[in-house]
Amino acid sequence: MQKQLGFFLTFLLALAFPKTGQAKPNLIFILADDLGYGDLGCYGQKLIKTPRLDKMAAEGMKFTRFYSGSTVCAPSRSVLMTGQHMGHTHVRGNAGGDMTRQSLRDIDLTVAEKLKDANYATALIGKWGLGEVGQEGHPLNQGFDYLYGYLNQVHAHNFYPEFLWRNHKKHLLSNVVQRVEKKKYAGFVGGAATKRVEYTHDLFADEALAWIRKNQSKPFFLYLPLTIPHANNEGTRLFGDGAEVPDYGIYEKEDWPKQDKGQAAMITRMDRDVGRILDLLEKLKIAENTLVMFTSDNGPHNEAGHNPERFTPAGPLRGMKRTLTEGGIRVPTLAWWPKTVEKGSECDQPLYFGDLMSTACEMAKVDRPQNLDSVSFLPTLKGKTRKQDRHEYLYWEFYERIFRQAVVRENWKLIRSGMDDNQVELYDLDQDIHEDQNLAKEQPALVQSLLAQMEEAHQPHPSWPTPRSKKK
Repeated sequence: MQKQLGFFLTFLLALAFPKTGQAKPNLIFILADDLGYGDLGCYGQKLIKTPRLDKMAAEGMKFTRFYSGSTVCAPSRSVLMTGQHMGHTHVRGNAGGDMTRQSLRDIDLTVAEKLKDANYATALIGKWGLGEVGQEGHPLNQGFDYLYGYLNQVHAHNFYPEFLWRNHKKHLLSNVVQRVEKKKYAGFVGGAATKRVEYTHDLFADEALAWIRKNQSKPFFLYLPLTIPHANNEGTRLFGDGAEVPDYGIYEKEDWPKQDKGQAAMITRMDRDVGRILDLLEKLKIAENTLVMFTSDNGPHNEAGHNPERFTPAGPLRGMKRTLTEGGIRVPTLAWWPKTVEKGSECDQPLYFGDLMSTACEMAKVDRPQNLDSVSFLPTLKGKTRKQDRHEYLYWEFYERIFRQAVVRENWKLIRSGMDDNQVELYDLDQDIHEDQNLAKEQPALVQSLLAQMEEAHQPHPSWPTPRSKKK
């Protein structure tokens, strides 16, 4: 038994430290919440200041056609964690009151589980949304060693809550919350603070820095899904202002409504804290062995009471959160990895959240799970030392209001509503990034080809009925 244990420990060490003596690369994945494609300076934003993220882009790679997993929160994160697109992943929507539909299962393999298999330290700091206390989808059941943050996404609307989760225990905070009397979500009734003391974004930033310091000597995976600049929807209903932020900072003297100041201040505050993380990696001398990714879970919102036309958060794209036009699913994405990712480089290949799984597995030198919708973009990050695989197509489906689906195949994009082949929109994204000219009637053969891929991609799920399944 002792001999077997010794062999096992040797095997784990060999995984963590290849013969070169260089530890496997660390991975930090920072996920903003409802940040639009045009919300950063490096993507064309003129009013909101994001100097550290702009510098991150200048020192690393900017992706111009990187897509989120979905156009809303929970399913987008399910795609990110499982490497399966919306036609295959288990969580396909924000589930409302039935949180069992929004929990990952034991059989679902996550990026964290695969990296844990490779002897990585793993942490989730921020917002989860894929499993509550007592459910299979709880992050400590899904490959994470450490949790600090929100499990429940309605709880996460409020940036001044009464508690956060630290592993299995509640970390009590000093805030006082007023409830909005509506249905419960896994026991939570949304609300907004009347006494604001501890701002959770600041807590997450400090916690992330402390966790990195603690785990700097071994390979680690830090998943940092931030809550800003999401709105506190209940705060908007209670007080007319859902842009919760401790202060307006450099926007204090702007002649803008307070909601607009708050929206801008949240993004600039997040920018500052991403910079703090990059600075720490440099200080600890682990930057060259750490890939840092920054992106957003879906397109921008208009739920804080602010005026989205002021900032044009989707940039040149049409649509926002809850649409399958580019503004709802194409997201700002940066990669920073000194001496590996070329400075000031850009990637215009269609990639998406599900590709994190294959990329992480290749970095950690572990086998990918089966049944993935995922390609590794590690060759792109490393300057194409080998040929970069390409997706045959990317796929989305969305269940709110009318059921919609979308397929992207290189420059072509097809959107279908209600599973009705007569309700289709076809766009050439190379010529029409704003998706204004529907070419479906001019390209019937192409429409049929893309519809066939749409049918191929959708696997029916008993928890997520479609117009077709409802007729049966």
